[in-house]
Amino acid sequence: MIPDWLSSIAEHARRRPQALAISAAGESLTYGELVAHAQGLAARLAAAGMGRESLVALALPNGLARAAATLAVLQAGAAYLPLSPNDPPGRLESVLWDSGAELLLAPPELAKQLVAGSWSTWAIQGLEDLPAAGGPIPLPTAAPEDLAYVIYTSGSTGAPKGVEIEHGALAQLIAWHQSEYQVTPADRASLLVHPSFDAAVWELWPYWAAGASLHVAPPEARLDPRVLRDWLLSERITIAIAATPLAEKLITLPWPAETPLRALLTGGDRLRRHPPAGLPFSLVNHYGPTEATVVTTYGSVPPEGDGLPTIGRPVPYLEVRICAGDLAPVAAGAAGELCIAGAALARGYRRDPRLTAERFVMEPATGRRWYRSGDCARWRADGALEFLGRADRQVKIRGWRIEPAEIERQLIAHPAVAAAIVEVAAPSRGDPAADPRLVAYLAACGGERPGLAAMRAFLRSVLPEPMLPSEVRWLAEMPQTAQGKWDRAALATAPVLPADDAGEPVAAAALSPTVAALAGILAEALGAENVGPDQDFFLLGGHSLLGVQLIARVREEMGVALPLRAIFDHPTAARLAEEIDRRRAGDALEAAR
Repeated sequence: MIPDWLSSIAEHARRRPQALAISAAGESLTYGELVAHAQGLAARLAAAGMGRESLVALALPNGLARAAATLAVLQAGAAYLPLSPNDPPGRLESVLWDSGAELLLAPPELAKQLVAGSWSTWAIQGLEDLPAAGGPIPLPTAAPEDLAYVIYTSGSTGAPKGVEIEHGALAQLIAWHQSEYQVTPADRASLLVHPSFDAAVWELWPYWAAGASLHVAPPEARLDPRVLRDWLLSERITIAIAATPLAEKLITLPWPAETPLRALLTGGDRLRRHPPAGLPFSLVNHYGPTEATVVTTYGSVPPEGDGLPTIGRPVPYLEVRICAGDLAPVAAGAAGELCIAGAALARGYRRDPRLTAERFVMEPATGRRWYRSGDCARWRADGALEFLGRADRQVKIRGWRIEPAEIERQLIAHPAVAAAIVEVAAPSRGDPAADPRLVAYLAACGGERPGLAAMRAFLRSVLPEPMLPSEVRWLAEMPQTAQGKWDRAALATAPVLPADDAGEPVAAAALSPTVAALAGILAEALGAENVGPDQDFFLLGGHSLLGVQLIARVREEMGVALPLRAIFDHPTAARLAEEIDRRRAGDALEAAR
Protein backbone atom coordinates (compact mmCIF):
# COMPACT_ATOMS: atom_id res chain seq x y z
CA MET A 1 0.00 0.00 0.00
CA ILE A 2 1.05 3.60 -0.57
CA PRO A 3 1.45 5.23 2.88
CA ASP A 4 -1.78 7.08 3.65
CA TRP A 5 0.12 10.21 4.64
CA LEU A 6 2.00 10.31 1.33
CA SER A 7 -1.07 9.75 -0.82
CA SER A 8 -2.90 12.41 1.21
CA ILE A 9 -0.47 15.07 -0.08
CA ALA A 10 -1.51 14.26 -3.66
CA GLU A 11 -5.13 14.34 -2.50
CA HIS A 12 -4.68 17.85 -1.05
CA ALA A 13 -3.26 18.93 -4.42
CA ARG A 14 -6.30 17.51 -6.19
CA ARG A 15 -8.90 19.01 -3.85
CA ARG A 16 -7.18 22.30 -2.92
CA PRO A 17 -4.64 23.03 -5.68
CA GLN A 18 -4.44 26.76 -4.83
CA ALA A 19 -3.82 26.21 -1.11
CA LEU A 20 -0.38 27.35 0.09
CA ALA A 21 2.05 24.46 0.66
CA ILE A 22 5.37 26.23 1.32
CA SER A 23 6.88 29.71 1.27
CA ALA A 24 10.50 30.86 1.42
CA ALA A 25 12.22 34.20 0.82
CA GLY A 26 9.22 35.75 -0.89
CA GLU A 27 8.54 32.73 -3.12
CA SER A 28 5.88 30.09 -2.62
CA LEU A 29 4.33 26.92 -3.98
CA THR A 30 0.71 25.91 -3.83
CA TYR A 31 -0.15 22.26 -3.28
CA GLY A 32 -0.91 21.94 -6.97
CA GLU A 33 2.48 23.37 -7.94
CA LEU A 34 4.35 21.39 -5.28
CA VAL A 35 2.97 18.03 -6.37
CA ALA A 36 3.43 18.87 -10.07
CA HIS A 37 7.13 19.70 -9.56
CA ALA A 38 7.64 16.67 -7.30
CA GLN A 39 5.95 14.30 -9.72
CA GLY A 40 8.00 15.68 -12.61
CA LEU A 41 11.22 14.82 -10.77
CA ALA A 42 9.77 11.53 -9.49
CA ALA A 43 9.18 10.43 -13.08
CA ARG A 44 12.81 11.23 -13.94
CA LEU A 45 14.04 9.36 -10.86
CA ALA A 46 11.96 6.31 -11.69
CA ALA A 47 13.23 6.37 -15.29
CA ALA A 48 16.80 6.41 -13.90
CA GLY A 49 16.08 3.24 -11.93
CA MET A 50 15.42 4.80 -8.53
CA GLY A 51 12.80 2.79 -6.67
CA ARG A 52 12.26 0.58 -3.65
CA GLU A 53 15.37 0.53 -1.39
CA SER A 54 17.25 2.98 -3.65
CA LEU A 55 18.91 5.80 -1.71
CA VAL A 56 18.97 9.35 -3.10
CA ALA A 57 21.12 11.95 -1.32
CA LEU A 58 19.89 15.56 -1.13
CA ALA A 59 22.46 18.31 -0.54
CA LEU A 60 20.28 21.24 -1.61
CA PRO A 61 19.79 24.50 0.32
CA ASN A 62 16.73 24.69 2.53
CA GLY A 63 13.93 26.06 0.37
CA LEU A 64 11.32 25.26 -2.26
CA ALA A 65 13.51 23.08 -4.50
CA ARG A 66 14.80 20.96 -1.62
CA ALA A 67 11.31 20.39 -0.22
CA ALA A 68 9.87 19.42 -3.62
CA ALA A 69 12.85 17.15 -4.35
CA THR A 70 12.44 15.36 -1.02
CA LEU A 71 8.79 14.66 -1.80
CA ALA A 72 9.79 13.50 -5.29
CA VAL A 73 12.19 10.87 -3.92
CA LEU A 74 9.43 9.29 -1.84
CA GLN A 75 6.94 9.53 -4.69
CA ALA A 76 9.43 7.59 -6.84
CA GLY A 77 9.41 4.85 -4.19
CA ALA A 78 13.01 5.50 -3.12
CA ALA A 79 14.47 6.63 0.22
CA TYR A 80 16.25 9.93 0.86
CA LEU A 81 19.47 10.87 2.62
CA PRO A 82 19.36 14.52 3.82
CA LEU A 83 22.72 16.30 3.73
CA SER A 84 23.73 19.90 4.31
CA PRO A 85 25.30 21.73 1.35
CA ASN A 86 27.30 23.73 3.89
CA ASP A 87 29.14 20.71 5.26
CA PRO A 88 32.78 20.29 4.19
CA PRO A 89 33.15 18.34 0.92
CA GLY A 90 35.30 15.75 2.70
CA ARG A 91 32.54 14.90 5.13
CA LEU A 92 29.91 14.77 2.39
CA GLU A 93 32.08 12.41 0.35
CA SER A 94 32.65 10.17 3.39
CA VAL A 95 28.90 9.87 4.01
CA LEU A 96 28.15 9.27 0.32
CA TRP A 97 30.68 6.44 0.13
CA ASP A 98 29.52 4.88 3.41
CA SER A 99 25.82 5.07 2.57
CA GLY A 100 26.09 3.57 -0.89
CA ALA A 101 23.79 6.31 -2.20
CA GLU A 102 23.10 5.81 -5.89
CA LEU A 103 22.30 9.42 -6.74
CA LEU A 104 23.15 12.86 -5.38
CA LEU A 105 21.11 16.02 -6.00
CA ALA A 106 23.27 19.08 -5.33
CA PRO A 107 23.81 22.67 -6.50
CA PRO A 108 26.19 22.91 -9.48
CA GLU A 109 28.95 24.64 -7.49
CA LEU A 110 28.93 21.92 -4.80
CA ALA A 111 28.77 19.12 -7.37
CA LYS A 112 32.01 20.45 -8.91
CA GLN A 113 33.82 20.36 -5.54
CA LEU A 114 33.10 16.70 -4.83
CA VAL A 115 35.33 13.94 -6.14
CA ALA A 116 33.79 11.40 -8.49
CA GLY A 117 32.25 8.46 -6.68
CA SER A 118 30.06 5.43 -7.18
CA TRP A 119 27.02 7.69 -7.25
CA SER A 120 25.60 9.75 -10.10
CA THR A 121 25.15 13.49 -9.58
CA TRP A 122 22.33 15.69 -10.84
CA ALA A 123 22.93 19.43 -10.60
CA ILE A 124 19.87 21.21 -9.22
CA GLN A 125 20.02 24.99 -8.97
CA GLY A 126 16.35 25.62 -8.20
CA LEU A 127 12.78 24.91 -9.22
CA GLU A 128 13.69 25.63 -12.85
CA ASP A 129 15.56 22.31 -12.78
CA LEU A 130 12.45 20.49 -11.55
CA PRO A 131 10.03 20.74 -14.50
CA ALA A 132 6.44 20.11 -13.50
CA ALA A 133 4.78 16.90 -14.61
CA GLY A 134 2.18 17.15 -17.36
CA GLY A 135 -0.30 15.24 -15.25
CA PRO A 136 -0.55 12.83 -12.30
CA ILE A 137 1.84 9.87 -12.30
CA PRO A 138 1.14 6.47 -10.75
CA LEU A 139 2.50 6.39 -7.21
CA PRO A 140 4.48 3.25 -6.33
CA THR A 141 3.47 0.96 -3.53
CA ALA A 142 5.43 1.13 -0.29
CA ALA A 143 5.28 -1.45 2.49
CA PRO A 144 5.79 -0.50 6.15
CA GLU A 145 9.16 -2.27 6.12
CA ASP A 146 10.45 -0.32 3.10
CA LEU A 147 13.20 2.22 3.68
CA ALA A 148 12.00 5.85 3.92
CA TYR A 149 15.12 7.81 4.86
CA VAL A 150 18.64 7.55 6.30
CA ILE A 151 20.08 10.07 8.79
CA TYR A 152 23.79 10.17 9.63
CA THR A 153 24.84 10.85 13.21
CA SER A 154 28.25 10.94 14.88
CA GLY A 155 29.42 7.40 15.64
CA SER A 156 31.15 5.91 18.69
CA THR A 157 33.68 4.22 16.37
CA GLY A 158 34.92 7.61 15.23
CA ALA A 159 33.05 7.48 11.93
CA PRO A 160 29.53 8.80 11.22
CA LYS A 161 26.84 6.14 11.18
CA GLY A 162 23.68 6.03 9.09
CA VAL A 163 20.37 5.28 10.82
CA GLU A 164 17.81 3.57 8.56
CA ILE A 165 14.16 4.50 9.17
CA GLU A 166 11.33 2.58 7.52
CA HIS A 167 7.97 3.85 6.28
CA GLY A 168 6.05 2.20 9.10
CA ALA A 169 8.09 4.03 11.75
CA LEU A 170 7.71 7.37 9.96
CA ALA A 171 3.95 6.85 9.65
CA GLN A 172 3.74 6.34 13.44
CA LEU A 173 5.45 9.68 14.07
CA ILE A 174 3.21 11.53 11.61
CA ALA A 175 -0.05 10.09 12.95
CA TRP A 176 0.90 10.77 16.57
CA HIS A 177 2.03 14.33 15.89
CA GLN A 178 -1.12 15.22 13.96
CA SER A 179 -3.31 13.81 16.73
CA GLU A 180 -1.37 15.24 19.68
CA TYR A 181 -1.06 18.76 18.26
CA GLN A 182 -4.40 18.79 16.40
CA VAL A 183 -2.83 19.79 13.08
CA THR A 184 -5.29 21.08 10.48
CA PRO A 185 -5.04 22.74 7.04
CA ALA A 186 -5.32 26.10 8.82
CA ASP A 187 -1.98 25.63 10.60
CA ARG A 188 1.12 27.53 9.54
CA ALA A 189 4.30 25.72 10.63
CA SER A 190 7.95 26.82 10.57
CA LEU A 191 10.86 25.17 8.78
CA LEU A 192 13.73 26.15 11.04
CA VAL A 193 15.79 23.05 11.87
CA HIS A 194 19.10 22.25 10.16
CA PRO A 195 18.05 20.21 7.09
CA SER A 196 20.28 17.21 7.88
CA PHE A 197 18.94 16.78 11.45
CA ASP A 198 16.29 14.16 12.05
CA ALA A 199 14.02 16.87 13.50
CA ALA A 200 13.70 18.24 9.95
CA VAL A 201 11.67 15.08 9.19
CA TRP A 202 9.36 16.04 12.04
CA GLU A 203 9.01 19.61 10.74
CA LEU A 204 7.96 18.54 7.26
CA TRP A 205 5.72 15.52 6.80
CA PRO A 206 3.05 15.87 9.55
CA TYR A 207 2.06 19.27 8.17
CA TRP A 208 1.98 18.46 4.47
CA ALA A 209 0.08 15.26 5.25
CA ALA A 210 -2.53 17.45 6.99
CA GLY A 211 -2.68 20.07 4.21
CA ALA A 212 -1.09 22.79 6.37
CA SER A 213 1.45 25.32 5.07
CA LEU A 214 5.18 25.39 5.78
CA HIS A 215 7.28 28.55 6.03
CA VAL A 216 11.08 28.53 5.71
CA ALA A 217 12.71 30.84 8.25
CA PRO A 218 15.32 33.29 6.94
CA PRO A 219 18.94 32.52 7.93
CA GLU A 220 19.17 35.45 10.35
CA ALA A 221 16.15 34.13 12.28
CA ARG A 222 18.10 30.98 13.09
CA LEU A 223 20.80 33.08 14.76
CA ASP A 224 18.95 35.84 16.59
CA PRO A 225 15.99 34.93 18.84
CA ARG A 226 14.54 38.44 18.56
CA VAL A 227 14.53 38.22 14.78
CA LEU A 228 12.98 34.76 15.03
CA ARG A 229 10.24 35.97 17.38
CA ASP A 230 9.38 38.83 15.05
CA TRP A 231 9.37 36.48 12.04
CA LEU A 232 7.10 33.98 13.81
CA LEU A 233 4.66 36.78 14.57
CA SER A 234 4.77 38.35 11.11
CA GLU A 235 4.26 34.97 9.39
CA ARG A 236 1.44 34.07 11.82
CA ILE A 237 3.12 30.75 12.66
CA THR A 238 0.88 28.53 14.78
CA ILE A 239 3.31 25.65 15.58
CA ALA A 240 7.10 25.95 15.64
CA ILE A 241 9.92 23.55 16.36
CA ALA A 242 13.18 25.03 17.70
CA ALA A 243 16.35 23.39 19.00
CA THR A 244 16.70 23.65 22.77
CA PRO A 245 19.27 26.49 22.98
CA LEU A 246 17.15 28.70 20.70
CA ALA A 247 13.89 27.81 22.44
CA GLU A 248 15.40 28.75 25.80
CA LYS A 249 16.13 32.22 24.50
CA LEU A 250 12.75 32.62 22.80
CA ILE A 251 10.78 32.02 26.00
CA THR A 252 12.69 34.76 27.86
CA LEU A 253 11.68 37.45 25.34
CA PRO A 254 8.58 39.64 25.72
CA TRP A 255 5.60 38.42 23.66
CA PRO A 256 2.26 40.06 22.89
CA ALA A 257 -0.58 38.83 25.07
CA GLU A 258 -2.24 37.31 22.01
CA THR A 259 -0.20 35.53 19.36
CA PRO A 260 -1.01 33.04 16.59
CA LEU A 261 1.70 30.73 18.00
CA ARG A 262 -0.01 28.12 20.14
CA ALA A 263 2.85 25.65 20.70
CA LEU A 264 6.64 25.85 20.70
CA LEU A 265 8.09 22.35 20.46
CA THR A 266 11.69 21.79 21.48
CA GLY A 267 14.21 19.00 21.83
CA GLY A 268 17.68 17.90 20.87
CA ASP A 269 19.42 19.06 24.04
CA ARG A 270 18.91 19.22 27.78
CA LEU A 271 16.27 21.85 28.58
CA ARG A 272 17.48 24.05 31.44
CA ARG A 273 14.66 26.60 31.76
CA HIS A 274 10.98 26.68 32.63
CA PRO A 275 8.84 29.18 30.73
CA PRO A 276 7.83 32.34 32.57
CA ALA A 277 4.29 32.67 33.82
CA GLY A 278 1.98 34.24 31.28
CA LEU A 279 3.78 32.98 28.18
CA PRO A 280 0.99 33.05 25.54
CA PHE A 281 1.82 29.62 24.09
CA SER A 282 2.74 26.21 25.46
CA LEU A 283 6.32 24.92 25.60
CA VAL A 284 6.60 21.17 25.02
CA ASN A 285 9.86 19.35 25.67
CA HIS A 286 10.74 16.26 23.61
CA TYR A 287 13.39 13.59 23.80
CA GLY A 288 14.26 11.02 21.20
CA PRO A 289 17.29 9.47 19.53
CA THR A 290 17.41 9.26 15.74
CA GLU A 291 17.19 5.48 16.16
CA ALA A 292 13.61 5.80 17.49
CA THR A 293 12.31 8.11 14.72
CA VAL A 294 12.77 11.55 16.26
CA VAL A 295 10.41 11.51 19.27
CA THR A 296 10.39 9.00 22.14
CA THR A 297 9.01 11.05 25.05
CA TYR A 298 7.33 14.42 25.41
CA GLY A 299 5.76 16.64 28.05
CA SER A 300 4.45 20.17 28.51
CA VAL A 301 6.77 22.28 30.64
CA PRO A 302 5.00 24.08 33.50
CA PRO A 303 5.89 27.72 34.20
CA GLU A 304 8.45 28.56 36.84
CA GLY A 305 8.82 24.96 38.06
CA ASP A 306 11.38 23.60 40.51
CA GLY A 307 14.44 21.83 39.15
CA LEU A 308 15.18 21.07 35.52
CA PRO A 309 12.24 20.22 33.24
CA THR A 310 11.66 16.52 32.65
CA ILE A 311 11.53 14.79 29.27
CA GLY A 312 7.94 13.76 29.93
CA ARG A 313 6.36 10.40 29.14
CA PRO A 314 6.69 7.98 26.21
CA VAL A 315 4.66 8.45 23.03
CA PRO A 316 1.85 5.82 22.84
CA TYR A 317 3.56 3.54 20.32
CA LEU A 318 6.87 3.20 22.19
CA GLU A 319 7.85 1.64 25.50
CA VAL A 320 10.66 2.99 27.66
CA ARG A 321 12.49 0.94 30.24
CA ILE A 322 15.25 2.08 32.58
CA CYS A 323 17.65 -0.84 32.53
CA ALA A 324 20.76 -2.30 34.04
CA GLY A 325 23.34 -3.64 31.64
CA ASP A 326 21.34 -6.79 30.78
CA LEU A 327 18.00 -5.09 29.91
CA ALA A 328 16.72 -5.92 33.40
CA PRO A 329 14.69 -3.06 34.87
CA VAL A 330 16.29 -1.17 37.74
CA ALA A 331 14.49 -0.47 41.00
CA ALA A 332 11.84 2.24 40.99
CA GLY A 333 13.47 5.67 41.01
CA ALA A 334 16.96 4.32 40.35
CA ALA A 335 19.15 5.57 37.52
CA GLY A 336 19.95 3.37 34.54
CA GLU A 337 20.22 3.23 30.78
CA LEU A 338 17.16 4.39 28.84
CA CYS A 339 16.10 1.58 26.49
CA ILE A 340 13.33 1.80 23.90
CA ALA A 341 11.06 -0.77 22.23
CA GLY A 342 8.14 -0.46 19.84
CA ALA A 343 6.92 0.21 16.33
CA ALA A 344 9.13 3.21 15.55
CA LEU A 345 12.58 1.70 16.07
CA ALA A 346 15.01 2.02 13.20
CA ARG A 347 15.85 -0.90 10.97
CA GLY A 348 19.43 -0.50 12.11
CA TYR A 349 22.66 1.13 10.99
CA ARG A 350 23.40 1.45 7.31
CA ARG A 351 25.68 -1.38 6.13
CA ASP A 352 26.89 -2.06 9.69
CA PRO A 353 25.37 -5.31 11.04
CA ARG A 354 27.87 -5.51 13.90
CA LEU A 355 26.90 -2.13 15.36
CA THR A 356 23.22 -2.86 14.70
CA ALA A 357 23.45 -6.07 16.74
CA GLU A 358 25.29 -4.23 19.51
CA ARG A 359 22.73 -1.43 19.93
CA PHE A 360 19.48 -3.16 18.89
CA VAL A 361 19.18 -6.22 21.12
CA MET A 362 16.60 -8.95 21.59
CA GLU A 363 15.21 -9.64 25.04
CA PRO A 364 15.47 -13.44 25.43
CA ALA A 365 12.40 -13.80 27.64
CA THR A 366 10.00 -11.94 25.35
CA GLY A 367 11.68 -11.80 21.95
CA ARG A 368 11.14 -8.04 21.91
CA ARG A 369 13.68 -5.81 20.18
CA TRP A 370 15.12 -3.00 22.28
CA TYR A 371 17.34 -0.07 21.39
CA ARG A 372 19.99 0.75 23.98
CA SER A 373 20.21 4.54 23.79
CA GLY A 374 23.34 5.10 25.87
CA ASP A 375 21.42 7.81 27.77
CA CYS A 376 20.91 7.71 31.53
CA ALA A 377 17.53 8.50 33.09
CA ARG A 378 15.23 7.60 35.96
CA TRP A 379 11.50 7.55 36.58
CA ARG A 380 10.15 10.18 38.95
CA ALA A 381 7.36 9.49 41.38
CA ASP A 382 4.92 11.42 39.18
CA GLY A 383 5.59 9.10 36.21
CA ALA A 384 7.76 11.52 34.24
CA LEU A 385 11.29 10.75 33.10
CA GLU A 386 14.28 12.68 34.38
CA PHE A 387 17.15 12.83 31.90
CA LEU A 388 20.59 12.40 33.52
CA GLY A 389 23.02 12.63 30.58
CA ARG A 390 25.04 10.31 28.36
CA ALA A 391 26.31 6.97 29.57
CA ASP A 392 29.20 7.19 27.10
CA ARG A 393 31.17 10.16 25.81
CA GLN A 394 28.62 11.56 23.39
CA VAL A 395 27.57 15.16 23.82
CA LYS A 396 25.18 17.54 22.13
CA ILE A 397 26.39 21.00 21.17
CA ARG A 398 23.87 23.39 19.59
CA GLY A 399 21.72 20.41 18.58
CA TRP A 400 24.59 18.41 17.01
CA ARG A 401 25.01 14.93 18.41
CA ILE A 402 28.80 14.67 18.67
CA GLU A 403 31.04 11.72 19.42
CA PRO A 404 34.56 12.93 20.37
CA ALA A 405 36.04 9.82 18.74
CA GLU A 406 35.07 11.19 15.34
CA ILE A 407 37.02 14.38 16.00
CA GLU A 408 39.99 12.37 17.30
CA ARG A 409 39.94 10.29 14.13
CA GLN A 410 40.31 13.43 12.02
CA LEU A 411 42.94 15.02 14.28
CA ILE A 412 45.36 12.10 14.00
CA ALA A 413 45.29 12.54 10.21
CA HIS A 414 47.27 15.76 10.71
CA PRO A 415 50.99 15.14 10.08
CA ALA A 416 51.99 16.91 13.30
CA VAL A 417 49.74 14.81 15.55
CA ALA A 418 50.92 11.50 17.02
CA ALA A 419 47.93 10.99 19.32
CA ALA A 420 44.72 12.86 20.11
CA ILE A 421 42.10 12.83 22.85
CA VAL A 422 39.08 15.12 22.76
CA GLU A 423 37.37 15.82 26.06
CA VAL A 424 34.21 17.75 26.87
CA ALA A 425 34.91 20.59 29.26
CA ALA A 426 32.43 22.32 31.52
CA PRO A 427 30.44 25.24 30.09
CA SER A 428 31.98 28.69 30.24
CA ARG A 429 32.23 30.14 33.73
CA GLY A 430 30.01 27.40 35.11
CA ASP A 431 26.95 28.80 33.33
CA PRO A 432 24.58 25.77 33.08
CA ALA A 433 22.88 27.27 30.01
CA ALA A 434 26.15 27.65 28.08
CA ASP A 435 27.43 25.13 25.55
CA PRO A 436 30.02 22.54 26.60
CA ARG A 437 33.49 23.12 25.17
CA LEU A 438 35.57 20.63 23.19
CA VAL A 439 39.21 20.50 24.28
CA ALA A 440 41.72 18.65 22.07
CA TYR A 441 44.77 17.17 23.83
CA LEU A 442 47.49 16.44 21.28
CA ALA A 443 50.85 14.68 21.34
CA ALA A 444 53.25 15.87 18.66
CA CYS A 445 55.06 13.71 16.11
CA GLY A 446 58.04 16.08 16.07
CA GLY A 447 58.76 19.68 16.84
CA GLU A 448 55.78 21.20 15.04
CA ARG A 449 52.84 22.22 17.25
CA PRO A 450 50.22 24.16 15.24
CA GLY A 451 47.96 26.45 17.24
CA LEU A 452 44.20 26.54 17.55
CA ALA A 453 43.61 28.56 14.38
CA ALA A 454 45.67 26.18 12.25
CA MET A 455 44.12 23.04 13.71
CA ARG A 456 40.58 24.38 13.30
CA ALA A 457 41.37 25.33 9.71
CA PHE A 458 42.60 21.77 9.10
CA LEU A 459 39.47 20.21 10.62
CA ARG A 460 37.10 22.62 8.91
CA SER A 461 37.53 20.74 5.61
CA VAL A 462 36.09 17.54 7.10
CA LEU A 463 33.97 18.52 10.12
CA PRO A 464 31.06 20.94 10.67
CA GLU A 465 31.66 23.99 12.84
CA PRO A 466 30.08 22.69 16.08
CA MET A 467 32.60 19.80 16.07
CA LEU A 468 35.67 22.07 15.98
CA PRO A 469 37.57 22.21 19.31
CA SER A 470 37.43 25.40 21.33
CA GLU A 471 40.90 24.76 22.73
CA VAL A 472 44.05 22.86 21.74
CA ARG A 473 46.55 21.68 24.36
CA TRP A 474 49.85 20.18 23.21
CA LEU A 475 51.41 17.64 25.60
CA ALA A 476 54.90 16.13 25.60
CA GLU A 477 53.19 12.74 25.76
CA MET A 478 49.79 11.36 26.63
CA PRO A 479 49.49 10.34 30.31
CA GLN A 480 48.99 6.60 30.81
CA THR A 481 47.61 4.39 33.56
CA ALA A 482 49.55 1.50 35.09
CA GLN A 483 47.74 -0.79 32.64
CA GLY A 484 49.10 1.15 29.67
CA LYS A 485 45.79 2.87 28.83
CA TRP A 486 45.45 6.58 28.34
CA ASP A 487 44.75 8.29 31.63
CA ARG A 488 41.96 10.71 30.80
CA ALA A 489 41.69 11.82 34.42
CA ALA A 490 45.27 13.14 34.27
CA LEU A 491 44.82 15.19 31.11
CA ALA A 492 43.61 18.37 32.81
CA THR A 493 46.74 18.59 35.00
CA ALA A 494 49.31 17.46 32.40
CA PRO A 495 51.99 20.09 31.54
CA VAL A 496 51.04 21.98 28.38
CA LEU A 497 53.60 22.92 25.73
CA PRO A 498 53.30 26.26 23.88
CA ALA A 499 51.90 26.15 20.36
CA ASP A 500 53.92 27.50 17.47
CA ASP A 501 51.69 30.57 17.14
CA ALA A 502 51.19 31.24 20.84
CA GLY A 503 51.58 34.97 21.43
CA GLU A 504 52.49 36.90 24.54
CA PRO A 505 49.50 38.21 26.47
CA VAL A 506 49.06 41.97 26.20
CA ALA A 507 49.14 43.86 29.46
CA ALA A 508 45.76 45.32 30.38
CA ALA A 509 47.35 48.75 30.89
CA ALA A 510 48.39 48.82 27.23
CA LEU A 511 44.83 48.43 26.01
CA SER A 512 42.30 51.20 25.46
CA PRO A 513 39.34 51.14 27.87
CA THR A 514 37.00 49.91 25.13
CA VAL A 515 39.37 47.11 24.05
CA ALA A 516 40.01 46.07 27.66
CA ALA A 517 36.30 45.95 28.43
CA LEU A 518 35.59 43.94 25.27
CA ALA A 519 38.46 41.54 25.96
CA GLY A 520 36.98 40.86 29.39
CA ILE A 521 33.50 40.25 27.95
CA LEU A 522 34.95 37.93 25.29
CA ALA A 523 37.00 35.99 27.83
CA GLU A 524 34.00 35.48 30.09
CA ALA A 525 31.77 34.43 27.20
CA LEU A 526 34.36 31.94 25.91
CA GLY A 527 35.38 30.64 29.35
CA ALA A 528 39.02 31.69 28.73
CA GLU A 529 41.50 33.11 31.23
CA ASN A 530 42.18 36.03 28.92
CA VAL A 531 41.62 37.04 25.31
CA GLY A 532 44.16 39.11 23.40
CA PRO A 533 43.04 42.17 21.45
CA ASP A 534 43.78 40.51 18.09
CA GLN A 535 42.50 37.00 18.82
CA ASP A 536 39.63 35.96 16.56
CA PHE A 537 36.36 35.26 18.40
CA PHE A 538 35.43 32.41 16.05
CA LEU A 539 38.87 30.79 16.15
CA LEU A 540 38.62 30.73 19.94
CA GLY A 541 35.44 28.67 19.73
CA GLY A 542 32.84 31.39 19.28
CA HIS A 543 29.75 30.76 17.18
CA SER A 544 26.57 32.49 16.08
CA LEU A 545 24.46 31.78 19.17
CA LEU A 546 27.31 32.90 21.45
CA GLY A 547 27.62 35.98 19.24
CA VAL A 548 23.98 36.86 20.02
CA GLN A 549 24.81 36.73 23.75
CA LEU A 550 27.91 38.85 23.17
CA ILE A 551 25.90 41.53 21.35
CA ALA A 552 23.45 41.59 24.27
CA ARG A 553 26.32 42.00 26.77
CA VAL A 554 27.77 44.89 24.75
CA ARG A 555 24.35 46.57 24.64
CA GLU A 556 23.79 46.14 28.39
CA GLU A 557 27.30 46.97 29.66
CA MET A 558 28.62 49.41 27.06
CA GLY A 559 25.40 51.07 25.90
CA VAL A 560 25.97 50.39 22.20
CA ALA A 561 23.47 48.46 20.07
CA LEU A 562 25.40 46.48 17.46
CA PRO A 563 23.90 44.26 14.77
CA LEU A 564 24.91 40.60 14.86
CA ARG A 565 26.75 41.16 11.57
CA ALA A 566 29.30 43.29 13.46
CA ILE A 567 30.76 40.17 15.12
CA PHE A 568 31.39 38.59 11.73
CA ASP A 569 32.85 41.79 10.25
CA HIS A 570 34.96 42.67 13.33
CA PRO A 571 35.74 39.36 15.14
CA THR A 572 38.53 40.67 17.43
CA ALA A 573 38.36 42.88 20.51
CA ALA A 574 40.51 45.54 18.83
CA ARG A 575 38.45 45.74 15.66
CA LEU A 576 35.10 45.55 17.45
CA ALA A 577 36.27 48.31 19.80
CA GLU A 578 36.98 50.53 16.80
CA GLU A 579 33.42 49.93 15.56
CA ILE A 580 31.98 50.71 19.00
CA ASP A 581 34.03 53.91 19.33
CA ARG A 582 33.00 54.94 15.80
CA ARG A 583 29.31 54.48 16.65
CA ARG A 584 29.71 56.34 19.94
CA ALA A 585 31.35 59.25 18.13
CA GLY A 586 28.54 59.29 15.58
CA ASP A 587 25.91 59.26 18.33
CA ALA A 588 27.68 62.10 20.16
CA LEU A 589 27.87 64.18 16.97
CA GLU A 590 24.19 63.60 16.29
CA ALA A 591 23.29 64.60 19.84
CA ALA A 592 25.35 67.80 19.52
CA ARG A 593 23.30 68.86 16.55
